[in-house]
Amino acid sequence: MQVRCLVAAVLIAAGGCAALDPRAAQIAAADAIVAELLQVARAPAAEQKAALAHAEQAFVGQASPDNRLRLGGLLSTLPAPLHDDARAAELLQPIADASKPGYGRVAALLAAHVAEHARLAREVERSASEHERADKERDKREEALRQQLEALRGIERGILEREERLRRRAN
Repeated sequence: MQVRCLVAAVLIAAGGCAALDPRAAQIAAADAIVAELLQVARAPAAEQKAALAHAEQAFVGQASPDNRLRLGGLLSTLPAPLHDDARAAELLQPIADASKPGYGRVAALLAAHVAEHARLAREVERSASEHERADKERDKREEALRQQLEALRGIERGILEREERLRRRAN
């Protein structure tokens, strides 16, 4: 509840600033969204899910830059299963511009975060695949060595049996 009051106060203040400088209003609104993202990131899972559902409804109702930034930010920062890099990137890309203060810079930062997260996920997947392939190769080598060892034991048994037969004939 306190966060909503804080967000409302920031938005009211931003509205007052809008008359003086539209960029200041956007910067204040972007700052309020960042504050909301931080608060939701620390919230329990049920509150995170509710905030994401509310942001999705707001975006469906009006695809404004602030709703786009809010939803993209939530999708990029919330933990799994709420996290969705692909959708976050799709939402943030149109407004991401590091040279523009406010929504542009925040969206650019979040888009960079999403891109890095996706790169790391690909790297983990590639590493897991390589690890699995190495495990299969190791298993094949172990099986080949087991077969060779069994073959050597068979040869050894054959030699011992032949020696035993020769001893019996000699006696």
